[in-house]
Amino acid sequence: MDFAASFALIVPELILTVSGLALLMVAAWGGDKSGRFIAIAAVTAFFAAGFMLVPGLHFGTDGPETYAFGGLMQVDTFALFAKAMIYLAAIACLMVAPAFFNSAAAGTERGMRAEYPVLILFAALGMSIMVSANDFMTLYLGLELNSLASYVLAAILRRDARSAEAGLKYFVLGALASGILLYGMSLLYGFTGGTDFATVRAGLSGELATGALFGLIFVMAGLAFKIAAVPFHMWTPDVYEGAPTPVTAFFATAPKVAAVALTARVVIEVFGGQVLAWQQIVMFTALASIIFGALGAIGQENLKRLLAYSSINNVGFILLGLAVAEQAGISAMLVYLFIYVAMSIGAFVALLMLRGDDGALYETFADIRGLSVTKPAIAWCLLITMFSLAGIPPLLGFYGKFVIFQATVEAGLIAFGAIAIAASVIGAFYYIKFVKVMFFDEPANLVTGKSGGAHWVLLLLTAAIISPLGYLLTPSITDLADKAAAALFLAV
Repeated sequence: MDFAASFALIVPELILTVSGLALLMVAAWGGDKSGRFIAIAAVTAFFAAGFMLVPGLHFGTDGPETYAFGGLMQVDTFALFAKAMIYLAAIACLMVAPAFFNSAAAGTERGMRAEYPVLILFAALGMSIMVSANDFMTLYLGLELNSLASYVLAAILRRDARSAEAGLKYFVLGALASGILLYGMSLLYGFTGGTDFATVRAGLSGELATGALFGLIFVMAGLAFKIAAVPFHMWTPDVYEGAPTPVTAFFATAPKVAAVALTARVVIEVFGGQVLAWQQIVMFTALASIIFGALGAIGQENLKRLLAYSSINNVGFILLGLAVAEQAGISAMLVYLFIYVAMSIGAFVALLMLRGDDGALYETFADIRGLSVTKPAIAWCLLITMFSLAGIPPLLGFYGKFVIFQATVEAGLIAFGAIAIAASVIGAFYYIKFVKVMFFDEPANLVTGKSGGAHWVLLLLTAAIISPLGYLLTPSITDLADKAAAALFLAV
């Protein structure tokens, strides 16, 4: 085992690890007074780690030289593409956090919490390990590192009842899902004799034993919880509503990317020889998530809960690409995932800008009545975001759904795609409700507070990405997605 080559492959993870440990000491000695400095340092660390991904993304990385530590990790183009989205999402969530923690929305716990950026760093480190995992032990290590940091993030406002409830629910249900996943991994180990992906895949070739089938199902169930797919979505609305809004934005983006990428790697690299065993599970989960996410959002008045159901709905579309079980489907899935991250960041940044003069945040439909009169720029950016989430042309969200449906139809899953298209129409109802309330209702005159420069930069940037201008990025994003999908299938 060449340790020098292995460490060279995981330089981004080493940067996050060293930064996290160093900033943890700064937080311990400096307290919350050092919170802003730690946030800036964490953003710098993410930029440095992201910069290390550029050569691999530009030239493409695959083959035996991508394996680190005797095959425990695989740092291929697929992993690099996922890490880039994770780091960008983490940077965005760090940029908007100080204004939230310094506002009335943080209650009696005002001030940037020193541990918040450190937890984001360690959560992102766990995600980096997840997407590069080539062994179930590595997978579980990364997943639990991410999960433990996420549980604390959800309950970071200790004196806020909603935040504490969100953290507790996330912890209890997350522990259950981790147990289910671990049990499935133990079954696969028992029936195949190994934990590395290649050994498990070889052990699952031929006729699938009943015990191994149960192991596959348990692993899929555990991963479905992590991506908030139906029927393992029950934690999502409560956690999204109760957690602080910057944390909710983080949950909706970075961990979603990591969990989807991990699921794709396990399904293709480990279960790829048994497509019929898992394809039906993914197809059911995809359609159920699309339908339930759309129907569940219709009656919501809280905007964060509505976006939670929207997240479930979008996971269904992402899983459509995975259900194709071909390189074109994975490429379409990655393109949609990139667009989804941009749309989600824009939506949650807009929610963070719905504040009064006292800094209190507003997060219901009643609060944003007539927003086009009091805050027209925010209203128009929200309109673009919601129409893009609905998949209305010519916004970039339409392109994301188009490439997914194209891959589905080309794979011969025409009836499957038709049902998904019909179900997507349902979701347009609650997205259009935003427009109706903001532009046609009498102004509530509640959202009158000023927002910081970081919020405006992120809001305008994401609005530009998902506007028709975003189509200028599609050749580059599609090329990267094709390279990433090819690397994933090359490993099989």
